[in-house]
Amino acid sequence: MTSRVRTVTFDAHNPYELAGFWLQVLKAERPDDDHPGDPYASVPADGVTVLFEQNNDEKVVKNRAHLDLVPETTRDEEVAWLLTLGATVAHDRRDADGKGWVVMQDPEGNEFCILRGEAERTTDS
Repeated sequence: MTSRVRTVTFDAHNPYELAGFWLQVLKAERPDDDHPGDPYASVPADGVTVLFEQNNDEKVVKNRAHLDLVPETTRDEEVAWLLTLGATVAHDRRDADGKGWVVMQDPEGNEFCILRGEAERTTDS
């Protein structure tokens, strides 16, 4: 038997607002059944749903799981755009040779990585 990933869930203080950030990042449409104040908000993304669930606990340590994103543009262009949306850079792991990634945080502090875009990748990546 085989299982498939249907949903990746993150805790959020404000699920609707945080989903709004991720809807922009993933260029997705907000589902009709998501409303401000709901305890859940979802972002449909390439066969997997990213779900934000109401939880008022403070985030105090690094996420044990995170998303790795491959942009349609370059990594550096994507990082610059994400900063305008409210993301922050947590760790810059870019190398002088162009390889590497950038660890970012969404507006509630959840980590995610921006890898090089497809056009930037080579066979030695």
